[in-house]
Amino acid sequence: MSLSRAVLAGFATLTFLSCGGGNTIKVGLVVPLTGDIKTFGESTRNGVMLAIDEANAGGGVNGKKIEVIATDDKNDPTETGNAGSKLLDMDRVVAIIGSVSSKCSLPLSDKCQSAKIPMITPTSTNPKVTVGEDGKRKDYIFRACFIDPFQGTVGAKFAYDSLKAKTAAVMYDVGNDYSKGLADYFKAAFEKDGGKVTSFESYAKDDVDFSALLTKIKQFSPDVLFIPDYYNKVGLIARQARQLGVKAVFLGGDGWDSPEMAKIAGDAIYGGYFTNHYSPDDPRPEVQEWVKKYQTKYGQKPDALATLGYDAALLLIQALKNAPNAKPDEIKAALGAIKDFPCVSGKITFDEWGNPIKSAAVLEYTKDGQKYVTTINP
Repeated sequence: MSLSRAVLAGFATLTFLSCGGGNTIKVGLVVPLTGDIKTFGESTRNGVMLAIDEANAGGGVNGKKIEVIATDDKNDPTETGNAGSKLLDMDRVVAIIGSVSSKCSLPLSDKCQSAKIPMITPTSTNPKVTVGEDGKRKDYIFRACFIDPFQGTVGAKFAYDSLKAKTAAVMYDVGNDYSKGLADYFKAAFEKDGGKVTSFESYAKDDVDFSALLTKIKQFSPDVLFIPDYYNKVGLIARQARQLGVKAVFLGGDGWDSPEMAKIAGDAIYGGYFTNHYSPDDPRPEVQEWVKKYQTKYGQKPDALATLGYDAALLLIQALKNAPNAKPDEIKAALGAIKDFPCVSGKITFDEWGNPIKSAAVLEYTKDGQKYVTTINP
């Protein structure tokens, strides 16, 4: 399906390497470089490009350099669809890395599955990204991150076992598949453990005043308030909650991981915990080497988005090495065959649904930044 010039003008495209057509392998990258979670997109792009640059500096893959064609989807599913169509129909990429949020990766995964082009999302945790409406596996779709059922269950387990919480309130974005999925899985797991969910409240994407919901939550005095959303929204909720006198411990998911969080939430977020894909304080040599080279290139510690972007690119590069003709069906088969592949976030083996089997870290926000608390295994 061709795109009109008007549609193509709607999003930015960047090519990070351009060599002769016969000497390159074209790979698409779809991330939000503008919009409400642009820091996520920037970190993911940085991680991906660091891995690609390393591979190209080492001679490329099977004698060819990797050409990355990056598009900005603005964290908008419509823009993601447009970007995916361009990459598939016009640029003729052999694989796509992206997107960041589940709501954007869902339509992109459908396009890639239909076109039989391998896709690996670094960070989209909704199970439906790799599973169709019919319940069957989308066999061209993979991810580098754990999924929401595991993350929600880990959050509930940490709240009940480590924080000794008996009651919990939940606030989530009703229009965000990531946020709603985490909320549902947390609620189910917390209640299964024996806890009680006193409030289960939803809001819309553009809401900025949460006083009514927080006032309802406050009357039950929950031990924890689970807020499975992105840093920009969580920061607002946390600040307003403390202003209204809500004393619950804040708890959330990997969407909290941003240097912007403390700027938005201030000291309201201190003492809040969230599940994440890795910690830069992990003493493993792979982690410390990664942190050092990322800091050297970008001047800051890599967050989980950058790390998963790097890991996703490493996984694709490994598959390309085992697909000598760089054909999509070869790449898909090579990705599915990956076993115990060493990544920064741990050794990765894909399960039957294209999901990696891996651990989750729990981090705490303190006045000195993020603090590693514990690791919880599958």
